[in-house]
Amino acid sequence: MMQEPIVVQPALAAERFVLRPLRRSDAGLIAMYSSDKRIAEGTRTIPHPLPPGATEAFIARSLAEGRAQDVWVMDGSEQGHAEVLGLVSLTWMERAQSEIKYWVAPAFWNTGYASEAVSAIVAANPHQARTLFAEVFQDNPGSARVLTNSGFEYLGDAEAFSVARGATAPTWTYLRKMA
Repeated sequence: MMQEPIVVQPALAAERFVLRPLRRSDAGLIAMYSSDKRIAEGTRTIPHPLPPGATEAFIARSLAEGRAQDVWVMDGSEQGHAEVLGLVSLTWMERAQSEIKYWVAPAFWNTGYASEAVSAIVAANPHQARTLFAEVFQDNPGSARVLTNSGFEYLGDAEAFSVARGATAPTWTYLRKMA
């Protein structure tokens, strides 16, 4: 049985930014970043090229009651950084499990922001999950390091379809048991 979604999504503190719920006003920056082919091809679901209205539809789904996932913006504006550095999400699964996904805008790659975001989600465990899962495409070893540095263990190889790639690509799957 799936856990009930959080109605009011909490803001979570990281060292250099705040993870806060999406706002409709984030659409412009999210669209700019997610229209980058490198971001889109690192995900299963972001199309490339990004069609008009796709970001607004994503935000509307992410803010709806009864949504399937919680999405947080990595917001560095309080520390003098960009308002949108990237996104991190948790999707509900069965048996008190959730799947974490994330991306960081290319301008902020290799800054540790993804590691901070994943660590903040793990520490807060807002879904009160017993297990967190994650997958990364095998041509993205940086995202794999983010997971292993946050206590995720390699589970196995698989493959997943990427809309932007228009193809199935090999993935690595990870899990983290929560206390």
